[in-house]
Amino acid sequence: MVKIRLKRFGDKKNAIYRIIVINSAAKREGRPIEQVGFYNPKTKELRLDKTKATEWLKKGAQPTDTVKYLIDNSDENGNLIKKEKEGQAKLSKKAKAKAEAEKQNSESAA
Repeated sequence: MVKIRLKRFGDKKNAIYRIIVINSAAKREGRPIEQVGFYNPKTKELRLDKTKATEWLKKGAQPTDTVKYLIDNSDENGNLIKKEKEGQAKLSKKAKAKAEAEKQNSESAA
């Protein structure tokens, strides 16, 4: 199976990633079939060839969750788009789970 995933570069605690198309059985730093982009999570810099990425998706390549997010949230030039939700604070997983449990309890009590 062919996957679109991240390939790690950079120093310790200063990771930089390339977005690559690779066989799923290959190593993380293995030889890619094709490189389709670059992502720096510290500066939120993204350079993505969206046409190549969508071509590989049409051919059946499976993106990882992170790569899927990057593809979905990039414009046609391959730059990252920040989506901000109005009036919503970003919650941790525990806080989200607690809020959902409280919501379900209040619905079942009513």
